[in-house]
Amino acid sequence: MMTTQDIIDTLAGIQPGSALDAIRARRLQARENAQKSYLSLFEPIDAGDVSLAERAAVAAFVTGLHGESPVATFYRDKLAANADGARLLEAIDAEIARGRTSGPYGSYPAGPLSIENTAGLIYRVSPASKPALGAKLAAALEHAHLLVFRPRDAAAADMKALLDAGWSTTGIVTFSQLVAFLSFQVRVVSGLRTLAAANA
Repeated sequence: MMTTQDIIDTLAGIQPGSALDAIRARRLQARENAQKSYLSLFEPIDAGDVSLAERAAVAAFVTGLHGESPVATFYRDKLAANADGARLLEAIDAEIARGRTSGPYGSYPAGPLSIENTAGLIYRVSPASKPALGAKLAAALEHAHLLVFRPRDAAAADMKALLDAGWSTTGIVTFSQLVAFLSFQVRVVSGLRTLAAANA
């Protein structure tokens, strides 16, 4: 079933005719493009190389890493409602708990930016979760964690790990777009909810 209501408005609790609704209406193209991105990534006509369950699992993981929020709850519920999601939920919850940290961190190439190098968690899926997740989804969670917390460390070897786990090139592009969209969505919803609280 396709979503007709704007997903960011829904998650931010924006009511039609409210002050925040008026603020978002000033950037109508950005509002529409964000909704189109959500629909193409999470309610596509053809899921192609990345199943709806895989999309929901990655989304639940990425948003869960950001902490409790309406966004995290939404994607957790989306995963639970998927035919394959119920069996994945326990493993995803366990991996969120293992993967939570703060960032960004990582290392820059030798040079003036090296002073900003910061050590942090190098996340790997636990052996206990791998049977439930499977090789493809386990690799996806590890790569998503890298993109969220250690983007400066991303290298060609990380892409190879996804390919070796069964991801297609097209699937990797979709997956990367999905993680980028989620990071954007979490921040926009958080900002809008902060504005709403301040106005209240």
